[in-house]
Amino acid sequence: MTDKETRIYLDPRQLTSENLVFISHAHTDHLVSKTSLKKFNLEKKILCSPETIAIAKVRGHVFNNSDIFHNDFKFVNTGHILGSRGLLLEDKIFYTGDLSMRDRAFLAKPKIPKVETLIIESTFGKREYIFPPLNLVTHEVNSLISNMYDKGIPVILMGYSLGKAQVLCSLFGSWKPLIVHDEVLKFNQIYRKFGVILEEEISLTSAIERGILDKKPWILIHPLVNSNQATINNLKKKYGAVTIGFSGWGINKKFKYMMNLDHVIPFSDHCDFKELLEVVTRCRPNKVYTFHGFEEEFATELVKRGYDAEPISHKNNQSNQKKIKESAKTKSLDSYF
Repeated sequence: MTDKETRIYLDPRQLTSENLVFISHAHTDHLVSKTSLKKFNLEKKILCSPETIAIAKVRGHVFNNSDIFHNDFKFVNTGHILGSRGLLLEDKIFYTGDLSMRDRAFLAKPKIPKVETLIIESTFGKREYIFPPLNLVTHEVNSLISNMYDKGIPVILMGYSLGKAQVLCSLFGSWKPLIVHDEVLKFNQIYRKFGVILEEEISLTSAIERGILDKKPWILIHPLVNSNQATINNLKKKYGAVTIGFSGWGINKKFKYMMNLDHVIPFSDHCDFKELLEVVTRCRPNKVYTFHGFEEEFATELVKRGYDAEPISHKNNQSNQKKIKESAKTKSLDSYF
């Protein structure tokens, strides 16, 4: 909020009375719903990066009234995916959206501003979520692939189709032939339009039609799904393919068995616990609000370290309670049940 007339809504799924909307990036859990866009699209000003506009359009979320600049706000690159941005309000409040504090392929570690109030995502805001460094990840994966290739066994690398898959293409695209799921290809093409250099690939549909899968070994980059899913299950049975899943949740040993994966690499587009602490340290905020994931646990950790911190959900609940109390002056209690 910059004054009494201007309010900004951060990563909403639905549009309401706010006259400014900020969308941090184009993952579907951060995009305004298509239904809400149809209803309010011409009335609400949507702030986001050009990359987010392009990716959202491919996903069917068309912004008719978007802007990549506003006098009262600054965008901050957050290193999560292509076009991901945090929002800096009057150099006092920083909303991170989703972020990563490590260099990964073509994605650079972001520069974190010093602010009075920090609103920080806390997906992995629990002590046990510490990810291995990138050089160890690439060494382990390349060793696995090399071992499989020596035996003529194809490998399926699995990660989110937007963001993780493009990083995997960059890190491991030198293994040929490089095959990608059709949805991954769609996003790869957008990345290239914005100057990201990726290895030449073949779509899974084309590879099947041309009989490339019969000429083992090969690499396939596929969205992260349970290996019992029909396509993956068929590729494993027919070609003896081995699956490697990439996720921050891979820190939990149960994840491998829950997803029926052959191998799991703890690798994320989010900050791990130590990196979240690094963000807070760099910001030097007077107040911290945590949101998403382990927001309660991370706020508790920050309080132990001397910060004034709480989950943003507590603030929202307090606001709702205040509204109810004010309304109760004119309504009976029966109105709420």
